[in-house]
Amino acid sequence: MTDVSITIIIPVKDEADNLKRLIPLLKPLGPVVVVDSGSTDDTVAVSENLGVTLIPFEWNGKFPKKRNWALRNHNFQTEWALFLDADEFISKAFIAEVKRSLRSTTHVGFWLNFENYFMGRKLRGGDPFRKLALFRVDAGEYERIEEDYWSQLDMEVHEHPVLKGTVGEIKTPIEHNDFRGLKHYIAKHNEYSSWEASRFLRLLKMREQSCVPLSDQGVNARPSYTSWENLSKRQKNKYKYISKWWFAPTYFIISFFFKRGFLDGAVGFHFALMKAIYFYQIRLKILDILRARQGSDS
Repeated sequence: MTDVSITIIIPVKDEADNLKRLIPLLKPLGPVVVVDSGSTDDTVAVSENLGVTLIPFEWNGKFPKKRNWALRNHNFQTEWALFLDADEFISKAFIAEVKRSLRSTTHVGFWLNFENYFMGRKLRGGDPFRKLALFRVDAGEYERIEEDYWSQLDMEVHEHPVLKGTVGEIKTPIEHNDFRGLKHYIAKHNEYSSWEASRFLRLLKMREQSCVPLSDQGVNARPSYTSWENLSKRQKNKYKYISKWWFAPTYFIISFFFKRGFLDGAVGFHFALMKAIYFYQIRLKILDILRARQGSDS
């Protein structure tokens, strides 16, 4: 029986400490490629010392961004690619399930499940987290969003791969545990919320130009970009309602009460609240951008 080999792609910037923990866990699964956006810490030295492939990346403000750039430019020697962030740690059980699943699968990709850690504690409740990050190299790429020059982030944020074929699930969870603390968590979500606000307004503009309801057509006027139908159910719900005042508090209620975030006590409360604040930041930034535009037009 042929063993399964996977190329693991880790997009990074200033992730030296997390990479020290992560890279040794990945060696039994396949070759590791670190795609670096000009780190100023020891990311380059750590990657070289641990014997992985290091690829420098400099974004020009246009498509493709980091993950799609790696898919298009790296010379893959494996059929499968696994995209991991530096704060996502796999186990021996995960590796065993992945290899077992890929040996006989007809799927072209797999959803991955995660165990969230927050403020040093593993969460038992709250909003579950998963993403489609394991797929055949030739099956597709991450959705293309029209964001030339308005985005400040050089890697895909919440984009999903658009794949040609069926998708399965790896049940063994990955540990999602960023050791850089709350300061980094807040700074990261501040960047992400700005990106989400700008993306929402791009979708709104495209809807207005077409004069067709967003749910009835592709959200992008040009077919080379991701259509509405290719968005996940979660994405569709988010972009339909994220500008509403009630979206953030509703998220908190669902996450903390209905999805049992209360099982984690104060930490569970803080986690649900921080996520709700993140969504409310997006709403406020949407309103702020619209206000600024109206001022410039007057």
